[in-house]
Amino acid sequence: MNTTESHKLDQVTQRRRGCGLIGYNEKQSAGGYTLFAPATSNGKVFLIDMQGHVVHTWQMPYPPGRHAVILQNGNLGYNGRHPDSPNLYTPWAIWHGGIFLEATPSGEIVWQHTDLTHHHDAQWLNNGNILYGAVEKLNSKIESKINGGHTKLINKTKGMYGDVVKEIDRNGKIVWEWKSWEHLNIEDFSIHPDFERTHWPYINGLWLTSNDIVLMSLRVTSGIIGVNKKSHKVVLHIPKEIVSHQHSPMELHNGNILIFDNGNFRENEAIAYSKIIEYNPYTKKIDWEYTDPVAPSFYSSFQGASQRLSNGNTHITDSVSGRLFEITKSGEVVWEYIIPYFGEYTDPSIKQYVSGYHNSVFRSYRYSKSEIPWLS
Repeated sequence: MNTTESHKLDQVTQRRRGCGLIGYNEKQSAGGYTLFAPATSNGKVFLIDMQGHVVHTWQMPYPPGRHAVILQNGNLGYNGRHPDSPNLYTPWAIWHGGIFLEATPSGEIVWQHTDLTHHHDAQWLNNGNILYGAVEKLNSKIESKINGGHTKLINKTKGMYGDVVKEIDRNGKIVWEWKSWEHLNIEDFSIHPDFERTHWPYINGLWLTSNDIVLMSLRVTSGIIGVNKKSHKVVLHIPKEIVSHQHSPMELHNGNILIFDNGNFRENEAIAYSKIIEYNPYTKKIDWEYTDPVAPSFYSSFQGASQRLSNGNTHITDSVSGRLFEITKSGEVVWEYIIPYFGEYTDPSIKQYVSGYHNSVFRSYRYSKSEIPWLS
C-alpha cells in the first residue's frame, strides 16, 4: 500500500488558506499603493504596491491604537496605543488609542498629541487639526436614562462612559467639542441587548463633511448621525433600520455617504454578513450596495472600512480576516490581498479577551502615486 509522508498543517486557518496577493485585474483596477498597520505588528506600518510587494515601512514607537494615514504633506499620521491609558472599563484596552504622531517618510517624529481618553477613530483634517473620539464618565442621573444593554460584566466596571468628540489644533488646544449626552435625546438611543452597559453611544467612526457636518457612527445603538458643527444639533440620522452596528462613514463627492455595515444583529436575517452601503441623505435611500455573492463569506463582526477610489471602484477593509480587496461598481473583485503578518497581542489586558494569532487591521487606505511624491 502506498503511503505519503505526513506533515503538520499550519493551525492558523487564514494563513493556511493563502496570504499575500490573491489576484489582480490591472485593467479594471484603480491601481496605486495600499497603507495598513496590522493590530499585532507592534507599530510597524506597511505600504504595498498592487503586486503585494512592500515598498516602504515605518516603525512607530507604539502599537496601533487604530490606523495610519498619509497626510497631504506626505508624512504619516498615526494613531498609537498609549501604554498609560487607564483601564476605564471592561474591555477598554482593546480599542483605546491615546497618542497621535506625525512622522516623516524616514520615520522622524515631528509632532505628537496625547489624550488618554481617546478611543477608536480620528480624522486628520486638511488644516492640520485632528477630529477624534474620547470619553467622559457619566453621572448616575444620565446613566439611569440610558436604556438597553446587559450587565453581565458590570461588576467589573466603574460606571458608564459617554462619548465626547473633540477637534484640536496643532498646539493641542481644543477648538471644538461635542458631548453626546448634552445633545442627543438619550431615550431614543438604546443600547442593543447584546452589548455591555459600559459605553454609550460608542462612536467608532467620524468624518467631517464638506459642509461642516460631523458624521458619527454609533456602534452599540446602531445608526449614524450628522452633527452641525456650528449649532451642535443633529441634522442627519441614518437609523438602525438601514444599518446594523456599522463603522467608517465617509462622504463621497456626490454628497452620498459610504458606510461599512457590519451586520452583527441585522433584523429579519437568518445569517450574519457585512455590506458596503452608499446612502443618499437627500432621498434617505440606499443608492448602491455590495454583498458577497455568498453573503456570509464577507462578514467582519468588528471594525471594517471602505473607500471610494478615483475610477469609481471601492477599496474594502475586511478587518477580521485581514482581507483587503477592490471591487467595481458591479461588485466584481479586481484586486485581493490577505495581510500575511500574524501575531498575538502582547498586552495582557487585551490578551485576556482576544487570544490566538491575528492579521486584523482597523482600516486601510489606497493612494495614487501622485499622493506619495517622495516614493521612488
